[in-house]
Amino acid sequence: MTQSSERDNSLGTEEFADNIESREKVSKVFEILFLIGLLVGLVVLALLLLNIGHDGLGTLFRPGFLTETPSRFPDRGGIRPAIFGSVILGLIVILVSVPIGVGGALYLEEYAPKAWWTAFIEVNISNLAGVPSIVYGLLGLGVFNYLLDFGATLISGALTLALLSLPVIIVTAREAIRAVPDSLRNASYGLGTTKWQTMRNHVIPYAIPGILTGVIISVSRAIGDAACLVVIGAVSFLTFDPGLFQRFMALPIQIFSYITRPEPGFANAAAATILVLIGVIFLLNAVAIYIRQRFTIDK
Repeated sequence: MTQSSERDNSLGTEEFADNIESREKVSKVFEILFLIGLLVGLVVLALLLLNIGHDGLGTLFRPGFLTETPSRFPDRGGIRPAIFGSVILGLIVILVSVPIGVGGALYLEEYAPKAWWTAFIEVNISNLAGVPSIVYGLLGLGVFNYLLDFGATLISGALTLALLSLPVIIVTAREAIRAVPDSLRNASYGLGTTKWQTMRNHVIPYAIPGILTGVIISVSRAIGDAACLVVIGAVSFLTFDPGLFQRFMALPIQIFSYITRPEPGFANAAAATILVLIGVIFLLNAVAIYIRQRFTIDK
């Protein structure tokens, strides 16, 4: 009996070791596959940036390209009104969509009762996050251009892009708020604080890194979107920096305008404008990333 038991234990140990080795091999295969997927994406991105840089760096550093107004000649003029318009659009999108989006997420996650109508709202917000941007452009055209009579102005474009950003901000903010441990809330309630004091002093600061991640994603999408702005009525030629209730330019529209022109110089101007657009997105996102890192370190 003793020898039989030892034999069974030995066989069981060998089977367990073989099982562990087999699972480690499968894990290694998937690790390699995931690494290949990452490398493919990075290589494509690097090739794209190298191609754009090769075509656009010369034009980007041409005197006046960043500081002058557009010209009908590819080797003259610049994109200053488009830069100004995109920066203002991004700032208004942040100022409008972030408070509304975070407030809506807080209400749905912390205050709203668990009823059929809240479930209906949650499903529709998730669906709206995947709606094509041109649909938001048509919505903005009907509401801001015609119903509110703003016309094809910068404020119409900014509010339309804010609507485009709202669903993503609400969804990501809800996930960040949901990730806050309940023990943190209960400890705050145990000290006699109100629900709003708990939200303001504990839940929101803890959730800010996740919330800002959603803001970064949504603002980047909004700043680089051209379909909304085409429908709203953005133009590709201005000789002045636009005001809130004036016709406006934006970098995506300028890129679209350049690539549709037959002269070869405009292709280089389009590449240079793409580099500027990437720089504007990085600049706006850098602020959000800095704030996110500060709150992450503080925690």
